[in-house]
Amino acid sequence: MEELARASAVVFDKTGTLTEGKPEVTDIVSLRGSEQELLELVSGVEQGSSHPLAEAICRESVSRDILASPATDVRIVPGKGMQGLVNKTEIFIGAPRFAAERATISKPMQDQISELESAGKTVVVVTRGADIAGLIALRDEPRATTAAGLAQLKSQGINTIMMTGDNQRTAAAIAADLGIEVQAEMLPEDKAGAVRALAKKQTVMMVGDGVNDAPALAESHVGIAIGSGTDVAMEAANAAIMRNDIGDVARMVHLAKGTMSIVRQNVYIAIGLKALFLVTTVTGISGLWMAVMADTGATVLVTLNAMRLLGYLRTKSETQPGASLPGNPDPIRP
Repeated sequence: MEELARASAVVFDKTGTLTEGKPEVTDIVSLRGSEQELLELVSGVEQGSSHPLAEAICRESVSRDILASPATDVRIVPGKGMQGLVNKTEIFIGAPRFAAERATISKPMQDQISELESAGKTVVVVTRGADIAGLIALRDEPRATTAAGLAQLKSQGINTIMMTGDNQRTAAAIAADLGIEVQAEMLPEDKAGAVRALAKKQTVMMVGDGVNDAPALAESHVGIAIGSGTDVAMEAANAAIMRNDIGDVARMVHLAKGTMSIVRQNVYIAIGLKALFLVTTVTGISGLWMAVMADTGATVLVTLNAMRLLGYLRTKSETQPGASLPGNPDPIRP
């Protein structure tokens, strides 16, 4: 609670945290064969993955009644993508910069990838052996409350940063829409290192939802998991927001600040009254019974003062610009 009240920066993961985590396929470009053949290859390798992009591609295949090609030796390439064997040929699915390590991406395709990424789309490139088989573009929309939640954090003087494994152009397009700083093309260990470095300078919160976010959550002063996140993220975090509403992060900080303010007030009230009646009783100005009543009165006063927290957020939301968010008529309830 104390660290929440002192927080000066919040780091967010993108996919599944700031965005819905339910990307949709928008573009399919096949260089070898039809779109159907490309989806057969990709869904064969991706059908065992729980990554949001993999699930989106598999959903697209199902919607087109496309059967996945049988794949063997399927495995995750940490932080880079998926790979497996289809008809004894190695298939890799990952970001363009990692696909370029396995095959040459032509200049026209690089231009097409840049255009798609500038539109805020995530592009995955499919390689077949040493050749490019095609690419698939997906778009993951921000949550409805994300922009308002980030604005509320900024109104409290808190810096917001998005760290993502997406390419720079896609991340910049999303960040521009949300009004947030961005660091892109980061592997999980990069996120953890960046959060660690930032935490040496200021009090940092980290908000994430996935397995890849767990190291960064552990490196922050306060790790917060999205309610729809993985068990690993929940285990690594200090707290969770169960409604998947980024505005709840701002409310959590706001309540923490209010709580610490009232704690300080109560300490001053309790010590002040005891000190006052200690002096007046010793000097004979007041009797012992008045000191006893003052002690009981101090207990009542600090209890009543603490109960102000029940309406603290509601009161502040009426006086602070941007403190209330749409769709949350009762901000004090989780």
